[in-house]
Amino acid sequence: MQNVLYEEQISALTKISRAIASDLYLEDILRLIVTVTAEAMGSNICSIMLIDEKKNELVIRATQSISEEYNKKPPLKLGEGVAGLVAKENKPIAIKDVTKEKEYKHKDIAKREGLCSLLCVPLAVKGKVIGVINCYTSTPHEFSEIEINILTSIANQAAVAIENTELMVKSKVIQEELETRKRIERAKGILMSEEKLTEEEAYLKIRKYSMDNRKTMREVAEAIILASDMKK
Repeated sequence: MQNVLYEEQISALTKISRAIASDLYLEDILRLIVTVTAEAMGSNICSIMLIDEKKNELVIRATQSISEEYNKKPPLKLGEGVAGLVAKENKPIAIKDVTKEKEYKHKDIAKREGLCSLLCVPLAVKGKVIGVINCYTSTPHEFSEIEINILTSIANQAAVAIENTELMVKSKVIQEELETRKRIERAKGILMSEEKLTEEEAYLKIRKYSMDNRKTMREVAEAIILASDMKK
């Protein structure tokens, strides 16, 4: 039985590794992680909570649970509740019965959903915690060192996937901003040359046309560049 469980957990790690190397969107990766983790750990609810850095709180971002009540649980401040403590201290916490744990915040939901034991592990990249992963069982369970290590390995891979995806998004946004700036600069140059405007006048003309016609400044700049190229 132990060997079968171990094989399932190794299989889960393999699936997550493949997902990380794929071109899936972050939401799809998170959904896959909670699904295969729940299967491998024998968990009836598995969830990933990520830190909202602006509000300094943990928010549920993925779960395979179909419970609307669980999925809409309010966010937790760092240091608040079991998940908040795990995120703050960057250490796993195992609870035998969440309904009797004073630090656990939503005992009412746990009772209604039949949640009992909890293993909560931090998602960390280079020592920086970005969230937590929760695994619940419906009956009392003592999480073994192997189970804690397996979930920690899953959490480490999940953290890398999340960090890489968010870096790619940030990089794309920065690239788009740089490209927009270049085109606006080129359009300003064209207006300055063709209409003998100052740099400020050219910028204000682009901005006014953008606002009056409900178009982005990039769209206006591209139209000016295209019109100039057609004259050549």
